[in-house]
Amino acid sequence: MKTLPLGIQDFKGLRTEDLLYVDKTEHLFGLIRTGGYYFLARPRRFGKSLMLATIKEIFKGSKALFKDLWIEDKWNWEKTNPVLHFHFNRLGHKDIGLKKALLAELQVKAEEQGVTLSEKGLARRFGELLKKVAQKGKVVLLIDEYDKPLIDYLGKKQRHQALENQGILKNFYSAIKNNDENIRFLFITGVTKFSKTGVFSELNNLDDITTDWDFAALVGYTQEEIERYFKPYRPKAMKRNQLTDKELSIELKSWYNGYSWDGETYVYNPWPILSFFKKGVFSNYWFSTGTPTFLINILKERFFYDFENHRTGITTFESYDLDNLDTLPLLLQTGYLTIKKRTRNVFELGYPNREVKDSMMQHLIGAFRHEESAKSALFAYSLQDAFENNQLEEVIVLINSMFASIPYQIFEAKKEKYYHSLIHLLFTYLGIFIKSEVNTNKGRMDALVETDTHIYVLEFKLDKKVQEAIEQIKKRGYAEQFAKFNKEIVAVGINFSSKTKNVEDWDFKVL
Repeated sequence: MKTLPLGIQDFKGLRTEDLLYVDKTEHLFGLIRTGGYYFLARPRRFGKSLMLATIKEIFKGSKALFKDLWIEDKWNWEKTNPVLHFHFNRLGHKDIGLKKALLAELQVKAEEQGVTLSEKGLARRFGELLKKVAQKGKVVLLIDEYDKPLIDYLGKKQRHQALENQGILKNFYSAIKNNDENIRFLFITGVTKFSKTGVFSELNNLDDITTDWDFAALVGYTQEEIERYFKPYRPKAMKRNQLTDKELSIELKSWYNGYSWDGETYVYNPWPILSFFKKGVFSNYWFSTGTPTFLINILKERFFYDFENHRTGITTFESYDLDNLDTLPLLLQTGYLTIKKRTRNVFELGYPNREVKDSMMQHLIGAFRHEESAKSALFAYSLQDAFENNQLEEVIVLINSMFASIPYQIFEAKKEKYYHSLIHLLFTYLGIFIKSEVNTNKGRMDALVETDTHIYVLEFKLDKKVQEAIEQIKKRGYAEQFAKFNKEIVAVGINFSSKTKNVEDWDFKVL
């Protein structure tokens, strides 16, 4: 078995060390053979850097690196082009400032290409580099994570730095527009399509392929690729997790598949797949590599906690404004939501998979409770045990503890929203561990929990009488649809007091 390339973004190093490479060169061939200017947005850790590193070696004519790959006998390796490859996540802009970092990087690129720069100013110096390098042949320009100097400063208190960097980037990218005759191929990647950076306003010939069907599997692993390339690693994972081959496939798909940008092609995030087959344990690998605090704070401030069944249009993928961080586009472009279905230019959004849902639930519950997010999973396990052991008293104790840590003045200011958000989050998260559903439509039950022996229909009230909840369950016939399951059906009414932040009264009735 080849060594798994966890964290390896350098194609040359990956191939010379004979690490596992999922061959994407057929997809790349359709993109690069005619040249052009392209932009692709994908979440972090999705293989964008490795893709650009692969393109770099193709244009450099590094044929030996592509032995036994699809493109080996399809490309003219004798025709080469100079490549300028910018890694914006390696600039060091946080240490010396973005402008100085870009000027230093231009100098490094000039030395690599054997040219001398004399122009002053960022745009003029970049333009000079392009013109002088183009004397060797038209330039292939690759810009990786172009928006890193913006994403690093999206927190409310840092937004001024993002806006300052936006102006610097606009100046930098303006050099590209004036050098069209010197560029053969341009590929820019990032997480988000920010407006006002100069990339999308200046380059009117930049083809955004983020939602194109033809490039839906350009990065990420398809089901076929998982089955083909990771076959040798499966026996160890099956043994470690005591799963059959079929069961392993089901679990992998549930945990790590589900990302889509066209509503038809679904791919796995490479990072957790490589992590899983290396460590053999199902875990939240991607989420733990850098979920920004600012995002959780935004969701908490806006009381945005229901991630399922959102619909949006194609403009969600259009330029994104730093001055107006809209919630749905932010979640979609950063990978916490994905396209579940597409009808023309209308997208239905939801969680991509269990890993993202589990992690997001933990962080949101922790944020709303003013507790560490890690405690949320333990809380869910405890609630699961209480339901499975038919201990309704313990369920009430746990629900009370959900609200106990919230500072009173914060809860009092938004008591209705806090009440609804935590109840929704609680039972949505419980659904990861035990069958639990939350309905928000009018006329539907608040929550349902099913165990091996019981079905609990729960109705919550705020500052009302608990009997109203029981009567509502009976009157509206919430339990009738479950009679066929031959399980004991229990109606549970719970009245919550906004004054005490506790369950004031509760009752149950076996139906």
